[in-house]
Amino acid sequence: MIDSALSLIGNLAAFIVAIGLLVSVHEYGHFWVARKLGIRVLKFSIGFGSPLWKRVSKVDGVEYIIASIPLGGYVKMLDEREGNVTAEEAPYSYNRAPVWKRVLTLLAGPFANLAFAVLAYWVLLMIGIPGFRPVVGEVKPDSIAAHAGLRSDDLILEVQGQKVETQTDVLLGLVDGVTDGSVNLRVREAQGQGSERGVLLQTGTGRRDLTEPEHMLSGLGFDFWWPAMPAIIGAVTEGGPADHAGLKAGDEILSIAGQPVTDISSVSKLISPLAGQEVRLKIRRNQSELELPVMVMHETVEGRDAGRIGIRMDTNFAIPDKMRALQKYGPWDAFRKGVGQTWDTAVMTLKMIWKMIVGKMSTKNLSGAISMVEYSGAAAKQGGTAFLNWLALISISIGVFNLLPIPMLDGGQVVYQIVELLKGSPVSERVQLVSQKVGMAVLLMLLSLTLYNDIVRHLN
Repeated sequence: MIDSALSLIGNLAAFIVAIGLLVSVHEYGHFWVARKLGIRVLKFSIGFGSPLWKRVSKVDGVEYIIASIPLGGYVKMLDEREGNVTAEEAPYSYNRAPVWKRVLTLLAGPFANLAFAVLAYWVLLMIGIPGFRPVVGEVKPDSIAAHAGLRSDDLILEVQGQKVETQTDVLLGLVDGVTDGSVNLRVREAQGQGSERGVLLQTGTGRRDLTEPEHMLSGLGFDFWWPAMPAIIGAVTEGGPADHAGLKAGDEILSIAGQPVTDISSVSKLISPLAGQEVRLKIRRNQSELELPVMVMHETVEGRDAGRIGIRMDTNFAIPDKMRALQKYGPWDAFRKGVGQTWDTAVMTLKMIWKMIVGKMSTKNLSGAISMVEYSGAAAKQGGTAFLNWLALISISIGVFNLLPIPMLDGGQVVYQIVELLKGSPVSERVQLVSQKVGMAVLLMLLSLTLYNDIVRHLN
């Protein structure tokens, strides 16, 4: 219980740091461009709700605020529509600025997030981003991959004509291709030592199931190479169920409740749903096989009920250097790659949003605040490089999301300015009011959907 509470606190702290930083970047983009274009800024707030700290600068007269709810922020500009403005100050109001200045100010927030991602990737690619080579592992018989001729130990070189270096690159390429009916791969046999050939994965149309989280590779019928890891117990918790049952460090688990244990990852998957039940474990000890009854206890892990028996698996295994991939470049190439990575991710995000709208991609890919908290904590625990990579990805998502033409977002406000430019007068208050209600409804539906997805993931 204490460990779960500490884990939750750590996850929340990492989430607050991530959102606080990226919101600051976004709002500073609006702030900096507005001031450069001669629009007066009255307030700069990180967070919503009651102020935890505020100060009016003697230099520029701006009120800087840190508020209690760290899920957003705002920049309040001088505007004649929101209060009395003196004749001397009127030229510096937002509503009097030319349309092009207002548009640039609105776009500055999302583009600040994209610029942050470029900077983050630039640093990461100079340090080196570790990954794994996309070598094919098991190919299931009679699957899409098997019918296409994909074979175990093939090294994937290209997806849809784009070169790939890591397993992550392949996954992103597959996400973009599976909904279109087919995916072109270029592979080289024998873990990259043999001859090259083309492979066409025929997914067919209407395969939204392939786009559900963690379903794509299994639906295509293959996975990536990973070292065989026998389920050997590394340590037994004193006084726990496994200890009472007589399990010892060094025992290899062969089956759980009659289900074969194929590798180390199978243990948690098989035990977790069996809380409160007595199960029989078949083990190998000193060349002999034994069957021991074990009572599975309840435990709450990051808000979920799970079965545990009080063991820690032996995870000492080595990944050969030939299976590792390190993306590392000099300053200029790293910057160029960082721009490309940001652009590709932003375009991919827009494609995924569109495919969800038209029903070609599962909306289960949307994650809400609960998942964001967990992912932030997981990235932080992996170290500074992983956390910076996570920040870059979320920064791109924030930037792209705010560019959507929804009235409550920057993109929607840009639409208002374009309409004003075309018709020669501002959008009427009635139209703005109606469209804002529609925008609020869309955002509430999206929030509800992401919350639902988070809850379902936890229940499963």
